[in-house]
Parts: sequence; structure tokens; C-alpha cells
Amino acid sequence: MTHQLTHHHSLWIERLARFGYISKGIVYALVGLLAAQAAFSSGGKITDTKGALREIVNQPFGEFLLALVAIGLIGYVILRFVQAINDPENKGTDAKGLVQRVGYVINGLIYAGIAWSAVQIILGSNSGGNSNSRQDWTARLLSQPFGQWLVGAGGAFVIGLGFYQFYQAFSSKFLRNLNLNELDDSERKLVMGISRFGLVARGIVFCITGWFLIQAATQSDASQAGGLSEVLQTLAQQPYGPWLLGIVALGLVAYGVYMVIQARYRRVVTR
Repeated sequence: MTHQLTHHHSLWIERLARFGYISKGIVYALVGLLAAQAAFSSGGKITDTKGALREIVNQPFGEFLLALVAIGLIGYVILRFVQAINDPENKGTDAKGLVQRVGYVINGLIYAGIAWSAVQIILGSNSGGNSNSRQDWTARLLSQPFGQWLVGAGGAFVIGLGFYQFYQAFSSKFLRNLNLNELDDSERKLVMGISRFGLVARGIVFCITGWFLIQAATQSDASQAGGLSEVLQTLAQQPYGPWLLGIVALGLVAYGVYMVIQARYRRVVTR
């Protein structure tokens, strides 16, 4: 009986997790789609994940759709905490395993924040969370002893995450967790191409975000810290800006599709 309950419980977590990957994919794809439209001068706008949530609520049945996305994101958060605490993937307690498990917690907290923003928007809060929360946290850290070093280390860590995305893309490591046996060769190549493009785009976003944090540290200026929308704005302001923005924006759409691929084909281990 206990085994049946545990199996039933883990099945629910798995379903919620798959729904969570889809929700995460929708948010990223929407940010990318809006930025791509802006890059190619066909409407759209440069925004971040919270801006994407506000776009959802403006659609027909928007509050219902956003509630589904929020539930999905909560499912994704639960998966991350299960992975960190129960360690169903056997990451272990050595240095590498602990870093990965702490990474799951940080990732879970980030998406808990995005889910909370969605709930606030549904409840009628115009802000959908404090849009300058990253700068607030940076300012708080800078005011601490060794604050500049902490912010700089945070920036270096985020850049490291960016390079890890590149490593995943080019080493095909992301394929390990996907069960693609039912796909033929051409379908598998398409999945790999979309996934790689998405991972590289996200890696670029991480690297630029980390660079912003390092700038904030060296200048002791929290306003230098920027998130996804600031990254996209920076790309747009470079030489060949529309092209750079368009490529990364389409990459974010590809990352959204990669999340849906994860929802469908990932081996989700919850116990």
C-alpha cells in the first residue's frame, strides 16, 4: 500500500514537472517571439519573463492561461526541490554533486519568483513583482563587507553557467536525459539542432548578464546589473543590432521549444 502511494505521489510530481517544462518553454518562447518581432520591425517589444507573463494575461482567457502557466511553473519548482533534497538522480554528496544540487535549489527559487509574479498579475497587482529586484539585491550585496567581491563572484558564476550551456550544446550532453528512441534520424537531427540553438542563445544571455554584474561590482553601481530585457536591449544597440537581437531572440524561441521537447521526451526521475 505504501509503495502504491509512493508510486502515485511520484507520478503526480512527474506529470507536474512535465507541465512545468511546457510552462517554462511558453515564457521563453514568448520573450523570444516579442524580441524577434521588435528586431524585424513587425511590432513586438523587448521584455523579460515578467513582461511575457503580462502579455499572456492580455490575451483572451488570459487570466486562466496565466493560472495554468503559474501551476506549471510551481510544478517545475517542486521538481527542482525534489531533485535537490531527495537526490533521485544520485548526484551524491561529493563537491560536484552538492554544487549541482545547490544549483537545483537556486533554479527552483528563481522560478518560484516567476510563478509568484504570475500570481500577483492574476490578483491584479500591476507590478507583477518588483521589476528592479535584481538591482535591489545587487545594491544590498554591494553595501555588505566585501560586497563588490560578492557581486563580482556572482557575475563570474553566471558567466560560468553560460559556458556550461555552451558545453551542453556542443558536447550533446543534453541528449543523455532524453529518450528519443521513437524518433527517426531526421527527426532526431531536428531535435538536436533546435536544442543546441536554444542552449547557445541562453548561454549568450547568461554571459552578458554575468558581465553586467561584474560591471556593477567594479563600478560599485547596482544600476549596472541587468536581466533578460537589458541583455536584449544591449544586443539591439550594437553594430548589426537588429540581426544580433533577431538571432538571439529566435534562439530563445528555440530554447522554449527545447523545454517542450524536455516535457515530452525527458526521463523524469522523482524517486
